[in-house]
Amino acid sequence: MKKAPDQLDMKIVSALSDDGQMPAGQVAERLGVTAPTVRSRLRGLLSSSMLRVVGVVDPYRMGGMTVALVGVTLQSHSQLGEKLDQIAALEGVSWTAVVTGRYDIIVEVILTEEIGDLYRFLDEDLSRVGGIASSESFVIMKARRKWTYLPKKFRRLFAGGIRPTAAQDERSA
Repeated sequence: MKKAPDQLDMKIVSALSDDGQMPAGQVAERLGVTAPTVRSRLRGLLSSSMLRVVGVVDPYRMGGMTVALVGVTLQSHSQLGEKLDQIAALEGVSWTAVVTGRYDIIVEVILTEEIGDLYRFLDEDLSRVGGIASSESFVIMKARRKWTYLPKKFRRLFAGGIRPTAAQDERSA
């Protein structure tokens, strides 16, 4: 397993950042290497978890989704990594990060447009984690260049052809 990407790996990632569906042959042509070299490098990047090729959406153009950031302050820093993992596993969370500053952890959560979905996340899901001293939420009203990897809840809805606004809350079903 690779420890760090080299220059060619970074060029491949850059090309795929322009177009994640670019065929290996086209990437190879663009970079002046062979297609088997690109495919081999891609396998290495994927298997080492340095790269993941997925579909992302603009939640504001898709509709039916609310994006919120939640700043979390823990009661103790002794379990910072554990709390980060527990929060990351919650329904609707697209990413979490340990940060410097006012909060210990920042969470991005994707919710339906109903404000009750944010309330349920804070009151039920986040409170089950335990060890949280306080949280503060920020609903993102408008954004530019905001591409989001869909949490499992929305991937399931979309897979069933259901728009989030038309979906019933899965917990009450």
